[in-house]
Formats: sequence, C-alpha cells, structure tokens
Amino acid sequence: MAAFLSDEWMAALNRTLSAAGPAPLVDPSKVFRLVLEFTDGSSNAPHALTFCVSATGSTADVGDHLAADAVIRLSYADAEALTKGTLDSASALREGRLKVRGDVHSLVPLLAWLHASKQTPA
Repeated sequence: MAAFLSDEWMAALNRTLSAAGPAPLVDPSKVFRLVLEFTDGSSNAPHALTFCVSATGSTADVGDHLAADAVIRLSYADAEALTKGTLDSASALREGRLKVRGDVHSLVPLLAWLHASKQTPA
C-alpha cells in the first residue's frame, strides 16, 4: 500500500474518484470544495488535502483552497486512519476528533458518497 498522501496514493485516489460516478451535489451547477486540514504532522508533510467535486467529476489534490465550502480539521494520524478504514467519521465526530465548519448541509451526502466509493487507494 502506498504511503498516505504520497504521489502514488494521490494517483490511486484520483483514479477511484474518477470511477466513482456522479456525486450527490445539492447544487450540480457549482463545484463543491472540501478541505481536510491537518492540525499536526511534520513540517515536510502536507498540511491539507482538497477535494473538488462537480457534476463532471471529482479530484483530490494536496494543499488547501481559499474558496473551500467546508473544512474538516483533524489530526494527520486520524486522517490516515479514516482513509484506511480503521476509524469511521461518525465515531471521530462523536469523540471530538474532527471539527467541521462550512456548508454541512452539502457536506453530509458527499461524505457518504466518498465512503461508498471506497476511496481508499490500494
């Protein structure tokens, strides 16, 4: 398995997103940007991951986006655990391990879609 956020991991994630089909967008005419912002981690590791979801497809890229519609703040270790499936988002939220700000109404169906797409790269 490729290391979390490595070039190989990102390529596999983007292949999975490409094959996932249309996302359940509240407004299909707009791009929804979701940023996962890591609250810790080494200085040489990425501090964020941005998902851009639109009616024509979805992509992920290392880094943040100033026009994010929603931001999820969590530790680097919890982000990695979420992608590996060893931590589920409902438990993490309940335990206060992640904080959400922004358009939660649009975010909820997207998180379910991301989870269902088996977005964890192999």
